[in-house]
Amino acid sequence: MTSASLQPTAGPTRRTVVAAAGAAGLAVALTACGSDSGSGSSDPAGNTGAQGDGGSGGGGSGGGENAAAGGTALAKTSEIPEGGGKIFKDQGVVVTQPAAGQFKAFSSKCTHQGCAVGSVADGSIVCPCHNSRFSVADGKVQSGPATQPLPAQNITVSGNEITLA
Repeated sequence: MTSASLQPTAGPTRRTVVAAAGAAGLAVALTACGSDSGSGSSDPAGNTGAQGDGGSGGGGSGGGENAAAGGTALAKTSEIPEGGGKIFKDQGVVVTQPAAGQFKAFSSKCTHQGCAVGSVADGSIVCPCHNSRFSVADGKVQSGPATQPLPAQNITVSGNEITLA
């Protein structure tokens, strides 16, 4: 008489099932926390929504005349306070004027946990969820818990009209 194994060999172990469920849950969570691939630092240089040194004039536009025709009108330049900004919730964008005649645009979605930013004050874009603060000049984090800057958005300034490109 030979001794046969008493453990069943059909099907995965409990440990395998739990590990697979955990991995699937992690994948879903990471996908949900990812940023838009359509926005960010890959915008063409020269747009007023670009980060850093490219957006210093009132009328800069990498999109040219075609951007104004196909874009969404956001505001008049006089509606954006110097040193501050305005949040456009429906479009998911914040337009700022860090210096006179210099307009920038950023995503209004906080990079910490995806809350909508709530205000622009004292040179900062402020998220109400955990009080992350971002610079109106370049979207960089001024204070956390956020660790990534707000992605730049493309805008066009033509005369006194600001348009989302």
